[in-house]
Amino acid sequence: GWRRINYSTWEPVLCFPNINSSCKRLSRPLSETAVLFTLLAFASLLTVILNLLVVISISHFRQLHTPTNALLLSLAVADLVVGLLVMPIEGLRYIQTCWLLGMLMCALTPYVSYSLFSVSLGNMVLISIDRYLAICDPLLYSTKITLNRVKNVICLCWVISLLYNGCILMRHLGQPDRLSSCHGELCTPESDVLVPVNFNTSF
Repeated sequence: GWRRINYSTWEPVLCFPNINSSCKRLSRPLSETAVLFTLLAFASLLTVILNLLVVISISHFRQLHTPTNALLLSLAVADLVVGLLVMPIEGLRYIQTCWLLGMLMCALTPYVSYSLFSVSLGNMVLISIDRYLAICDPLLYSTKITLNRVKNVICLCWVISLLYNGCILMRHLGQPDRLSSCHGELCTPESDVLVPVNFNTSF
């Protein structure tokens, strides 16, 4: 049967043994670490493959070049980058309980994560508006909602998300280790309220 893991037996080890100011972390059992990395790799790969299929299909077939599919393409691109970058990095942080990727990635990871979150949320709102107009006012939809206009709105959504998250994370981007007490401490933005603030503002 399944054996319950006794977390009290985990041995604390240094994130960077050769550095005196290194943080300590709990060393997971090897079997648990292997399972977590396998699940992480599977989830990331599945996310990338499925969204890549959407991107290739919509981009390749001209008959799929519609306003609605353009919004779906934008959403798929954002989710593709999440599976390619965000999920592996966040998973590594959870499994290792240390930040091993350096200050540059510490600065960029929250910015990329929050920006993609804002883009995805914005795309879902735009898709909802698109479907509402198509159903409730089809005459207006066919004349006003054109592919070029939707492309412009998508670009605006991406630009606003990048600029907005750059503003709220400006101090973190400039000095990501400002609040670190030891080398290898988990990389987090200055305040935990950034996530709900980002969600509410994006919505």
